Amino acid sequence: MLKKYIPILQWLPGYKKSFLSGDISAGLTVGIMLIPQGMAYAMIAGLPPVFGLYASLIPQIIYAIMGTSRQLAVGPVAMDSLLVASGLGALALSGIDEYVAMAIFLAFFMGTVQLLLGLLRMGFLVNFLSKPVISGFTSAAAIIIGLSQLKHLLGTTIESSNQVHILLQNAFSTISETNLITLSIGIVSIVSIKIIQKINNKLPGALVIVVLGILGIYFFGLNDLGVKIVGEVPKGLPEFSVPNIDFSRISELTPIALTLALIAFMEAISVSKAVEERHTDYKVDSNQELIALGTSNIIGSFFQSYPTTGGFSRTAVNDLAGAKTGVAPMISALIVGLTLLFLTPLFYYLPNAVLAAIIMVAVFGLIDIKFPVYLFKNRRDEFFLLMATFIITLTIGIKEGILLGVLISLLLLVYRTSMPHIAVLGRIPGTNYFKNVSRFGETVETYDEFLILRFDAQLFFGNKDYFKNELQKQIDKKGSSLKYIILNAEAINYIDSSAVHLLRQTIQELKNKEIKLIIAGAIGPTRDILYTSGLIADIGKENIFVTTYEAYQHCKEFSKKSEIEEKISLQSKKSTYVT
Repeated sequence: MLKKYIPILQWLPGYKKSFLSGDISAGLTVGIMLIPQGMAYAMIAGLPPVFGLYASLIPQIIYAIMGTSRQLAVGPVAMDSLLVASGLGALALSGIDEYVAMAIFLAFFMGTVQLLLGLLRMGFLVNFLSKPVISGFTSAAAIIIGLSQLKHLLGTTIESSNQVHILLQNAFSTISETNLITLSIGIVSIVSIKIIQKINNKLPGALVIVVLGILGIYFFGLNDLGVKIVGEVPKGLPEFSVPNIDFSRISELTPIALTLALIAFMEAISVSKAVEERHTDYKVDSNQELIALGTSNIIGSFFQSYPTTGGFSRTAVNDLAGAKTGVAPMISALIVGLTLLFLTPLFYYLPNAVLAAIIMVAVFGLIDIKFPVYLFKNRRDEFFLLMATFIITLTIGIKEGILLGVLISLLLLVYRTSMPHIAVLGRIPGTNYFKNVSRFGETVETYDEFLILRFDAQLFFGNKDYFKNELQKQIDKKGSSLKYIILNAEAINYIDSSAVHLLRQTIQELKNKEIKLIIAGAIGPTRDILYTSGLIADIGKENIFVTTYEAYQHCKEFSKKSEIEEKISLQSKKSTYVT
């Protein structure tokens, strides 16, 4: 049981020396990446840069001990940083000290939600975040994150907003105040990072630009020409302290914490599952991932960490650099710890424009064009879902975008299940196959006395009236010659009480018209419901068959089922078949 909740106890005893070189290489690479990235992401969250380093320290170590992915790199990420900024920015806070306290408590609150969801085995909740919703949300959030850095790229004071039209309006209103030196530094940094990535994506391009930026400011004194710099970064490891805010604020943080908990989990589980496909020596457990991420955020909050999760880019680099186990993130945390202890004075002259460039390059890579184009060509309904999420996130807000996106996707699901596919079947001559008349056309035979239908969904209160209306339309088309209705129930995996009542009424109406309803291909769970609901008596055991062909043949020849047909067609957990 202990190994289940602390996976390090599973892999550490079998650790091989051959893993060490890959873990050290990956740990050093990601640790070096984390330093400029962490500081940049803290700026997105509206926090002093040092808090990005704090968030890169303890959460990594805790996840390495408790996580099931061997390559997931946990720390501050752009998306969650923006959610923190948009959530806390909407609150009336007295100053930076209260803002920092709220961000740290948010990590504790969010971690508690994730831990509870994991213990309650609620990892399936991420399934409600469909790919179109995730894609639309991620692309819109990436645009907002990138544009939020315009103030650092232009060197102006632009009022922040998580609504793109307001953000652009604020940016244009101050464009005349642009510091051209700052803008030049930012553009050169973006181009340089992209060139380095193109040459070799394993090279720490961000770190190279950070070093060059610091040297440029220091030797040319560009900070005296209006170029804004990071300034003093506190030295030393984060002190232990209990997250503390006014209790009345908790209700204000609840929607932000819930949104963060699910979004952060979605990010982590999607990238960890993607990486898992390339490895056969472990399995990612979604519920344990919730527990690990939640515990990482809770314990991290006691060491001044703001919300963290698994990062897309760092995880990819971690895997490509050869990470085999959780030793790699421990080495990354060591690099960050050494930086906090000894190297923070070196970041004094780091220009904000360089950090803005790092953020822009990272987040604009998250904008997905190919998937919307594919959906537009093949799945128009899902394309409109993606675009709705994208537009809502851009124009109304980050939280609203993801929540309304999920709501719209659920409404789309309800719509689909309320009007499922119904096929009228005909027989392919000389075979036992019954296929959709609208697809196979003249190649299938239909019969005046038979109406053969296939209903491709569960039958429940949401679609029972649709089923009845479509059935009646087909009955009317057949006219007075109709004697048998064969319902192919292979795709019906559930019948609720409302649908049972409707079926009972329908069977009686058909009997009054001397039309016999026959069920073919009902699967086990559906047969169980026929017994427990009493529908078996209304339909009649003699009218339940294993296949559509058997039902058709017996009706045509007025023959009885064989013993084996009788046994298989009537088998149920709720009723023992008796010969």
